[in-house]
Amino acid sequence: MTDLILASKSASRQAILRGAGIPFIAQPSDVDEGAIKSRERAAGQSPGEIALILAEAKALALSVPEQKIVIGCDQVLEFEGHLYDKPVDMPEAKARLLRMAGHTHYLRSGLVVAQGGGIIWRYRDVARLTMRPVTVAGVEAYLDCVGPRILNTVGGYELEAEGVRLFDSVEGDYFTILGLSLFPLMAFLREREILPW
Repeated sequence: MTDLILASKSASRQAILRGAGIPFIAQPSDVDEGAIKSRERAAGQSPGEIALILAEAKALALSVPEQKIVIGCDQVLEFEGHLYDKPVDMPEAKARLLRMAGHTHYLRSGLVVAQGGGIIWRYRDVARLTMRPVTVAGVEAYLDCVGPRILNTVGGYELEAEGVRLFDSVEGDYFTILGLSLFPLMAFLREREILPW
């Protein structure tokens, strides 16, 4: 199988590929995500397009004129028309969860494959998540349970763990919510005969 590089340090994304039995090497890119987001927001790009642009930047940063395939992915949270980054500390995570409680937000994901210094495949997806009304005590109990690891997530929750208890409904692909749209990626890898089956 062609060597695959996942341009991410995300434990969740690595676990998705590992769980599917897809061999890969994790190699985070050093792109300045904050600068890209600022530039693209100023240019009027939509949150979904920003997620795709971030994924492209990550994939291209590690793509060299070799045959290795580089997978770049990113995800942004859109709530009430605003784009959110990962919370910087626990008070910000708490405030965000309380703002989103009882409301719907969107996780917009971009997934890109690069090879030989160019993009060979792009995919965008969106998931719609509705949180149940949660009290201050409920949010505090959740954050006490999960601790600062939650600061590694754009939403301030992990749907694949205790965070699922914060939600009333979820519409969209589960793997997209976790940060890597697995089914379309596998279809692409099979089409290119990178995955044998």
